Amino acid sequence: MSAAAPRLLALCLISIISCAPARADESLAQAYQTIASKQFVDLTHSFGPKTPVWSGFGQARFSPAADPATRAPYTIEKDGFRATFYEMVGQYGTHVDPPAHFAKDGITMDQIPLKQMILPLVVLDDTPYLAADPNHAFSLADLLAWEQKHGPVPKGAFAALRTDMSKDWESNPERFKRTPFPGWSLEAVKFLVEQRGVTAIGHESMDADTTDKMETETYILTSGHYQIEVMANLDKVPAEGALIIVTWPKVKEGLGFPARAFAILP
Repeated sequence: MSAAAPRLLALCLISIISCAPARADESLAQAYQTIASKQFVDLTHSFGPKTPVWSGFGQARFSPAADPATRAPYTIEKDGFRATFYEMVGQYGTHVDPPAHFAKDGITMDQIPLKQMILPLVVLDDTPYLAADPNHAFSLADLLAWEQKHGPVPKGAFAALRTDMSKDWESNPERFKRTPFPGWSLEAVKFLVEQRGVTAIGHESMDADTTDKMETETYILTSGHYQIEVMANLDKVPAEGALIIVTWPKVKEGLGFPARAFAILP
């Protein structure tokens, strides 16, 4: 598949009306056959009550859903079903941050357009710099070096930063929660937004950066773009050519929630 093919496929899937009306069903069928033949990579962590989370939010609590009248938990043996009651902050596990998370006038997660949930994916690799600087912020120079090898980041893309922090998610959760940590530089993200026109960014850490005022995270959200945090398995995705699908519950005026993200490889 050519480097442009994932973008063309994404555009066809999210804007099928641009295809000839008489061939719309055929075009969708062809797109599905292409997708079904590809390898899928889950970019999402499973989460539970012991999942790493910012201390200011605290751990989630899961409990059996119970009858409000009797307070007795529902069971398959007694009631024919069971369910779980979840108590947690929206920014938990792999999650979406909509602009409204930081911006008073920003859109909430239910207002993010569906077309922004399927995008060309580029993976920017920060790991070569971490031996010399374990908390390296991916810089504009690093980004330009990446483009020298792979070409310009395509307009409308989802730009994900690989740091391999996700490998500590279950094996060493205290290390995963460390600060500082490798993340984005403000200059790189500004360039991606203002010069390359990306739709969204993502990263493996719980925040985009470790600056005192969270400058990079503030910039991406207050500029009208969403981000996905605590991503997984970016080491299994090529630098270019993949698609990303990201979904989340449609919480009315939601300020963040666990998300499911996966890549379709070229």
